[in-house]
Amino acid sequence: MAFELPELPYDYEALQPFMSKETLEYHHDKHHKAYVDNGNKLAAEAGMDKLSLEEVVKQSFGKNAGLFNNAAQHYNHVHFWKWMKKGGGGNKLPGALQKAVDADLGGYDKFKADLIAAGTTQFGSGWAWLSVKDGKLAISKTPNGENPLVHGATPILGVDVWEHSYYIDYRNARPKYLEAFVDSLINWDYVLELYEKA
Repeated sequence: MAFELPELPYDYEALQPFMSKETLEYHHDKHHKAYVDNGNKLAAEAGMDKLSLEEVVKQSFGKNAGLFNNAAQHYNHVHFWKWMKKGGGGNKLPGALQKAVDADLGGYDKFKADLIAAGTTQFGSGWAWLSVKDGKLAISKTPNGENPLVHGATPILGVDVWEHSYYIDYRNARPKYLEAFVDSLINWDYVLELYEKA
């Protein structure tokens, strides 16, 4: 199945002041578009262009670095845009999610601290994740485009710590960006939807 660049689920000004119009224009229109274009070309060359995106990610991991990098980053970003919304974030989680965060991660404050720590300590480019693994919530970090799919887990929330995700708005203050993401941007309804599927 051909990769397609999705429309943003909000307008380019919607996430201000936490994520600027300029960041979204560069990040979505240029960076994500490049992953889509390169991914389509490489998937066709590898004979994987009929597979689902998740299958391409899993099958190319460790075997075809160019295809994996672009397909995984496409997967990550398809969800990343939906993991944010205007007026999002904060500690008002849907009930089922709150229960799981309390039981598996020691409560919201610990979840927030651990996710920010994962994103801050990811050396270089990468992502910080909340996933379901073996029926429980877990926080992790991955380099570059790698994601929990290739480690036997299902991602339900991810935050991009590549510099192009925050440098225009926060310069080198990655922890400040991560704090704004958790406090003001997370779309908990979409996280819940993915949690229920997982």
